[in-house]
Amino acid sequence: MPEPITRSAIEATAEKIAPYVRRTPVMDVVLANIARPVALKLELFQHTGSFKARGAFSTVLGRDIPKVGLAAASGGNHGAAAAYAAHVAGVPAHIFVPAIAAPAKVAKIRSYGAIIDQGGATYYEALEKCNRFIAETGALSVHAYDAVPTLLGQGTLGLEIEQQLPDIDTLLVAVGGGGLIGGIAGWYRGDVRIIGVEPETCNTLHASLKAGERVTVTPSGIAADSLGASYAGELMWPLAKEYIESVALVDDEEIRIAQRWLWDHARIITEPGGATAFAALLSGAYRPQKDECVCAILCGSNTDPLTFSQVIST
Repeated sequence: MPEPITRSAIEATAEKIAPYVRRTPVMDVVLANIARPVALKLELFQHTGSFKARGAFSTVLGRDIPKVGLAAASGGNHGAAAAYAAHVAGVPAHIFVPAIAAPAKVAKIRSYGAIIDQGGATYYEALEKCNRFIAETGALSVHAYDAVPTLLGQGTLGLEIEQQLPDIDTLLVAVGGGGLIGGIAGWYRGDVRIIGVEPETCNTLHASLKAGERVTVTPSGIAADSLGASYAGELMWPLAKEYIESVALVDDEEIRIAQRWLWDHARIITEPGGATAFAALLSGAYRPQKDECVCAILCGSNTDPLTFSQVIST
C-alpha cells in the first residue's frame, strides 16, 4: 500500500486549506542556557487557539457531509477545531469530550454552536461514544490524530516552518496521540532532527519507541487534557520509527516554569501542552549543541484566565 503521508499530498493539502487557516508567526528568544537564539513557532495563534484547525479543515473541505453533520472526540482543542470547521462549512458538529476536559475548552467548543456530549473519565471513553454515534447516524468522522486527512493537515505546519526557517537543524514538537509530530515527520522525512517532547505522565511515544512497539499508558498530569493519549496513532507509528530521533520527557513543574517564562519574557499565554516542547529547552531535557539552530512549536493557548493566573503567580 502506498505511503499516504507524502510531501506532495501535504503540499496539496496546504493549498486546499490556505484560505481557512492562519500563517502563524515565528519569533526568536534568548535563553541563558543555550548559546544561540531559539525560534518559537507561534501556532497557538492559529484559529481556535491550536494547530488542530489544520487537520480539521483538511478533513472537512471538499467532503460530502451528511445532514447530521460531523462528529469528533476530543480533550478540547481538536473539538474546538472541528466545531469551528463545521461552523465555517455550515454543518452541525457533535463533539464528545471526557470529564477531564478543561472548562475553557468546552466553552470554546460551545461558542461555535456545537452539540456537546461530555462524560467518561478519559478521551478513549469519549471516543467510544463518538464512534457509536457515527455508526448509528453516518456522521462524518473527524479523528483527532489517527486519520490520513488529519496527519496531512498537521503536516502543513512542517511545510510552513520550512518556508519560514529553512536553516533549522532541530524541531521540538509536543506529542499526544502523534498527529502533529507524525504529519511533520512526513513532511521533513529526515531533513531535520525531530525531537518529540512529552510529559513524564503522558509518555506514550517515549514508551513505545523504547519498547519497539506501540504500548498503552495511563495519562495524568497538568497536560493530560491535550497530550493525554493512551497510545500513539497507528498511522504515525511508521513515521515515528523512521524519522523521530528521540523523545524528551519533562515533568509538570518544568511545564509550569515554561508557561511562566513565556509570560514573563514574551507575554505569551500558553496552556500546559502548548508550553511542553519549550519546557524541554528550559529544563535541559533537550540540550542543543553550540551552533545548533532550534525551533520549538508553541502549539496551544486554550487555558482559562484563573488557572493561568495561578500558574504565573506561583
